[in-house]
Amino acid sequence: MKKTYIDNWEHVRNRFRTWWNHEPMDYPLMNLRAMGKEPQKIIPCEPFTDTKDQYLNAEKIVAYYRMYCETHWFLEDSYPSVSLNFGPGSLAVYLVSEPIFKPESIWFGECMHDINDQSCLTYDSENPWWKMHLEMHKKAKELAKDDFLVDIPDIVENADILAALRGPQNLCYDLIDDPDEVKRALKKIDDLYFPYYDAFHDVVKGEDGSCSFTAFSIWGPGKTAKIQCDFNVLISPEFFKEFVVPGLRSQCQSLDNSLFHLDGPDAIRHVPALMEINELDGLQWTCGAVQPDGGCERWYPIYDQVRDAGKSLWIHINDGDPGDWAESCKRLIRRYGSDCFYFLFPIFENKKTAEWVANAIKDVC
Repeated sequence: MKKTYIDNWEHVRNRFRTWWNHEPMDYPLMNLRAMGKEPQKIIPCEPFTDTKDQYLNAEKIVAYYRMYCETHWFLEDSYPSVSLNFGPGSLAVYLVSEPIFKPESIWFGECMHDINDQSCLTYDSENPWWKMHLEMHKKAKELAKDDFLVDIPDIVENADILAALRGPQNLCYDLIDDPDEVKRALKKIDDLYFPYYDAFHDVVKGEDGSCSFTAFSIWGPGKTAKIQCDFNVLISPEFFKEFVVPGLRSQCQSLDNSLFHLDGPDAIRHVPALMEINELDGLQWTCGAVQPDGGCERWYPIYDQVRDAGKSLWIHINDGDPGDWAESCKRLIRRYGSDCFYFLFPIFENKKTAEWVANAIKDVC
């Protein structure tokens, strides 16, 4: 990546490598972005014609992102990368589901009406949504011109894709009524993940094979991804270990860098099973609606387990004001050290405040 919008890219890359490898760090990874940058040039941005255009027009998406880069500072370990998501969960669209375009996201309709009929769980190189999405990334890569990265999209995997196709309630019944068929379907989905992932990786990767993944702004040397199972809030720890963990473990074995997205208090009961996946590198904690942010002491029992397992932590800090954010990070560092953390903050109103927060955190390390 050229020094168009950041001038410390090699330093940032080295810090990400250290974080993934669980090696000593002088201070945590910190994603700080700030408004108020004076643009060097104004990028013409044609308005989107409708919601569908908002997701499918690669030229407009890249133009808007370039203007974002012109008006925002990327500080500390943040870096510019553009996302062209069909999702989360675009794997469902590549198979059989039709996307439902909404301003806030893309949703997928249930379309697998019998767990025994798994004919849709096959790779289709001619699927129009798959072909379109891949071409969008090729176009974005061309337009980015090495000024910023193009992210691998949030394909999603495992039980979340099966739940999207079957419907979460139906899948819960399937786990009881047809457990072997569920396992067969999950194995097919697991086998389908990498043909799609690898195609995107081939398009967006750097010369060294490194890449950026859209969810949670993670860059890594080699194949890097966020993995998840939000469906886990509907099942017991025993079912999670039996039906979900084997696929997650296999996925992590094929990735160079993996970060599990743990979503909400009802998912906490599955942390012990996740920590038993030796190949998993880190855990991203999403606290859930109306819950305190990642700096709250209520979540320390999660972090205790993650640190005992020798894995890294990704935490969103956003409660209160910038002074509160700095204090939350300081408390975490005093308890756990500075080696394991990636802190993401809201976008700052100005560069000066963002730099003050960064320096306050570094002072305690």
